[in-house]
Amino acid sequence: MPADTSYGIEQARMQLPAITAKAHAGVSSVITKHGKPYAAVVPIQYLHQHKRSAGILALRGTGKGLWGKSPSKTIAALRGEWGDS
Repeated sequence: MPADTSYGIEQARMQLPAITAKAHAGVSSVITKHGKPYAAVVPIQYLHQHKRSAGILALRGTGKGLWGKSPSKTIAALRGEWGDS
């Protein structure tokens, strides 16, 4: 989503009605904080398109490191926690 306009956070606060009107007209805007992208105001059609298309791809990644250096030890420790108390 390339932004058509960019606003600093204070400027965006003061111009929110204009920014939302632009979004309604199909114009995306990026709100920056200290010069870095912070949020986006996008046309509602864009939001609906991407909610439908995300699906399982939103979960993509390797998961490397998720279970620590030794996954078998991590799982054994978890099983110990779940055992009889």
